[in-house]
Amino acid sequence: MATQMDYYETLSVSRSASGEEIKKAYRKLAMRYHPDRNPGDEKAELKFKEVNAAYEVLKDDQKRAAYDRFGHDAFQNGMGGSGGAGGFGGGFGGFDAGGLGDIFEQMFNMGGRRGRQQRQAEDVQVQVDISLTEAFSGISREIEIATRKACSSCHGSGSADPNASRQTCQTCHGQGAVRVQQGFFVVERPCPTCNGAGQTVSNPCHSCHGSGTEAARETVKIDIPAGIEDGTRIRVAGKGEAGGEGVQPGDLYVLVTVDSHSIFEREGANIHCRVPLRMTQAALGDEIEVPLIDGGRTMVKIPAGTQTGDNFRLRGKGFSVLHSKARGDMYIRITVETPSHLTKRQRELLEEFEAESGDHSKGSPEHTGFFARVKKLLDR
Repeated sequence: MATQMDYYETLSVSRSASGEEIKKAYRKLAMRYHPDRNPGDEKAELKFKEVNAAYEVLKDDQKRAAYDRFGHDAFQNGMGGSGGAGGFGGGFGGFDAGGLGDIFEQMFNMGGRRGRQQRQAEDVQVQVDISLTEAFSGISREIEIATRKACSSCHGSGSADPNASRQTCQTCHGQGAVRVQQGFFVVERPCPTCNGAGQTVSNPCHSCHGSGTEAARETVKIDIPAGIEDGTRIRVAGKGEAGGEGVQPGDLYVLVTVDSHSIFEREGANIHCRVPLRMTQAALGDEIEVPLIDGGRTMVKIPAGTQTGDNFRLRGKGFSVLHSKARGDMYIRITVETPSHLTKRQRELLEEFEAESGDHSKGSPEHTGFFARVKKLLDR
């Protein structure tokens, strides 16, 4: 018997991890092992499936509680048989498993019948990588996705004879779903006979075998708004898989990842940029030109006596805030550079300055003139 994976180990989180920690761990692993990033890698595909299976349980408080108590037996029919935890398969404290499942359904509104009019095909998720500058300004991208569309032979009907009538499915009696017991839960799943349509055809289409859909690739234009943050998902309604006759198409979800930048760092809506200054610029003050993330430049006045770590704020030069007219700010963080290669004369001047640094006359015109001479030499 194969060893079943531990869901917490799969997501690399502790058993006491919060919901937010579980979500972050899932996102990180899902991006790493996503099939789009690992084409043809069967191990990555298997790991991706394991990560999704673990997250499906641990993200739900009720399923997680059942898993913590009973492990994988909580999701097996009959809780592992009459010999399982508490004998769920043969009844539990006078309740049969089906009755207990109905109680949970009433308490938590689980397994409510949606009906085949509300059935929706599978969603599609893709990942798009953009630069920090593209996240700042916003961008439109055309992406190609693997999806399913209405069968070109039967036009989505699933029948080889377009005039043939459809019959009510005998498995689900037209409901489009069947009830399945999982431990002490009773859940609904799409009917395996009609795939949730509620109806069947007597003469299935030879191309799609009655499903009404076929594999396809489609190019979709995605508008990524200015100010988008790393890890944001964009939903494009109706651009997922087609589902055949009577089934609503799924949605497309675009996971946006933002690459790091060599100069700028983002913190929420604010931008941080490190700017080096020569020692004389910091000591005497200066006006410098600094780059902006939109490609422009601006002048910043540096006061005399500026120290490493000092910040200067440029209001409104940060990121747009989504769904708002507000903008973040840009912060310039100063790093004062110490000269490492001095000429003989530069060293003499700095030694002279060091000797005079304790002199009460350092604010005198003579002292100021000395500073100017040092600056002139160091700027060469």
